[in-house]
Amino acid sequence: MVSRTHGRLRRISIVLAAMAVPMLLVTPAHAEEDPQATAAPASPEAALAEKFAPIMSLVEQTEACGPGEPYVPSDVDIMFDNPAVALRGPWTQRDLVKAAPSMQDVAEGLPGYSLDLPGDPLDPQCSYEKWANAQWGKEPTPTIYARVAFQEGHEGRLALQYFFFYPFNDYNNKHETDWERIQLEFNAESAEEALELTPERAVYSQHYGSEFATWGEDPDGKLEIVDGSHPVVFVSAGSHANQFSSGVFMGNNAELGFGCDSTAGDQRTLQPLVKTIPTDEAAAAEQFPWTQYEGHWGEVGPRRFYEGPTGPNRKQAWNRPFSWSDKARESSFVVPGSGHINARVTETYCSVVGTASDLFRRYVSSPVYVLSLLGVALLAMRWLMRRTSWETEALPLHQRRSAGQVAHASWQLFREHSRLFLKISGPMIAINLLATGARSLGFINGAPWWWQALLIATACCALLAAAAASVHAIGAIADGRPVTFRGAYAASWRSAVAAAGPMLLAGAVIVFCLGSFVLTPIALALLAGWTLLLPLIVLGDVNGFRAWWRSLMLARRAWRTILPVTVLGLLLIVTAALLSAAVLFLIYPAPFVILNAVPRSSWPSCGHWS
Repeated sequence: MVSRTHGRLRRISIVLAAMAVPMLLVTPAHAEEDPQATAAPASPEAALAEKFAPIMSLVEQTEACGPGEPYVPSDVDIMFDNPAVALRGPWTQRDLVKAAPSMQDVAEGLPGYSLDLPGDPLDPQCSYEKWANAQWGKEPTPTIYARVAFQEGHEGRLALQYFFFYPFNDYNNKHETDWERIQLEFNAESAEEALELTPERAVYSQHYGSEFATWGEDPDGKLEIVDGSHPVVFVSAGSHANQFSSGVFMGNNAELGFGCDSTAGDQRTLQPLVKTIPTDEAAAAEQFPWTQYEGHWGEVGPRRFYEGPTGPNRKQAWNRPFSWSDKARESSFVVPGSGHINARVTETYCSVVGTASDLFRRYVSSPVYVLSLLGVALLAMRWLMRRTSWETEALPLHQRRSAGQVAHASWQLFREHSRLFLKISGPMIAINLLATGARSLGFINGAPWWWQALLIATACCALLAAAAASVHAIGAIADGRPVTFRGAYAASWRSAVAAAGPMLLAGAVIVFCLGSFVLTPIALALLAGWTLLLPLIVLGDVNGFRAWWRSLMLARRAWRTILPVTVLGLLLIVTAALLSAAVLFLIYPAPFVILNAVPRSSWPSCGHWS
């Protein structure tokens, strides 16, 4: 009986032992998988980088290869051991050293070498976007690199730097890959101390320059901060210049960027993964060997203007962060958000610079092709110029002329009496400048409607008076009578008053027609047809609305001359005004009050106040 009981207990113990073995095996496995049990505590540098990691705001790209920003800050690891990347030497144009170079290869330094990507930066089309999607994926994990830096002579100060890597720079100086950065500055001697503080200011890189903002004390709200510690970085589409807001930024030199940066439009915000590079050089070389590379991150070749950039360690900010940030600007040249004249000045400047950059890039890539096209264009222009007669005398005024002869006679008349016509235009230009300045500086913002209507009426009256005085002066010159600035105004004011009603109604009809695409040709025809309205009232002594029909009848007989002259005059006025504003900004970035005043003082002001 005892033996039977003993045998039963023995069998039970064996079963229990067999059940306990899996439990013993499972428990250690779960312990190893528990990140809280095994993860080493983050270094103070990494904790600081995570606490103040920026929020990236990029212009949304709604369709592949379309407008917007297609690239995100990317992980550079994909650049290495990648058969699509070649390491080239500095000796000749096509020095292939190795395909698929490793991090250890570039850790040797290799100044003058380059990492060459597949594609041609002078003719990128959509090749780099497709290549980046193939390497990082269409939904890559945004990745940035952080580093704490100090500088001798700036004891008690700490710079927290963030570096952003992009696969391609699609700006005026297109090049493979792009490195950008921002810097947060603390009054601290260590990362541990900085964790208990807030930064003094933020510095954002922009082309060859930079811009700063005070942390948390900016009265204009220039620096946007999320959750009290994450600065928002608005990334310019194409150039990746870092901005403090959404908008269009104009530049006329290397520091500002030669051309236009845009962060305007629908945004997508990203909170990137942060990888922290140790401050200690040996530890950085061990964990991130590519930080020792001294060559170019992109194709170089013979066209140095379009060469790939060097890496973060070759920039002044790497070892002398405060020497770099001390040169930062307080502001950038941002286009105001209101007023369509602003948009026209901006579009003109941006398109002029962009077109010139594209033309130069094509010339560098294929000089024979560009020169051939330019030669064909010049020959075509010469052929068109010879299709009309140009030589004529300004006087007598009453004679049949071709469109080219009208243009030549007008220029000749203005050149011979330029002082008189400039004096006549003076009051109109002065009134327009004052009105534009008052509006641009905000002096009439919130003013009653009748005050703004009074400004518009004043500008329109100045335009009408100057036009009537100019017509009277032309008539006097044609008759051989002496005429002065004051005499022209005194003799024409009655005619100007008589012309006000017909011209105001004619302008309203033309503006109404311009509001519809279908009626635009009618608006152009009426504009040409009523070109003689004011001369008929001033010189022909045709009363009131009778001049309407008389002008249309005369224009109908000579429409081959009047229509091209009208179109040419409008193009010359608009083009000269916009180019003048663009060139003025190119020479000296004047405030928009001045830039707006240039086209406003040249155009008919009545229709440009909305």
